[in-house]
Amino acid sequence: MRGDTAGIVSRGLAAVVDFLVATGLGLALELAAGCARMAFTGPPFKMPDLPGWATVLGGWVIAVLYLTAGWAMVGRTVGTGLMGLRVARRTGRPVKIPRALLRAVLCVTFPWGLLWVPFSRRDASLQDLLTSTAVRYDPP
Repeated sequence: MRGDTAGIVSRGLAAVVDFLVATGLGLALELAAGCARMAFTGPPFKMPDLPGWATVLGGWVIAVLYLTAGWAMVGRTVGTGLMGLRVARRTGRPVKIPRALLRAVLCVTFPWGLLWVPFSRRDASLQDLLTSTAVRYDPP
């Protein structure tokens, strides 16, 4: 199984875990902002009240940075690590920052690209096709 390309189920579960991690990071940043506000202005504690567009944009940025960092530094995020997957170039070489960033932008902006995996002969998502990457089983 090591080295085989990952299918939609394992990749989908990894994506769900990564979504939860990115959401947790966003909530932690909001909590930190609330604590900083209270430190400077005093009680009572109040979470930031951001407009909807700022919340969406902030979540998008957090998710893109989280995925980019994971794929560029170690080839995996928390979700892919739990599923025993690694993101690499099609040649098997590690993904560098520009490719990881492009892949992350595509994954966060167009998550439905993952639905191409069952139709692909090499189990590639649309993001994999556009960035020449592959997600393979590579247990730690």
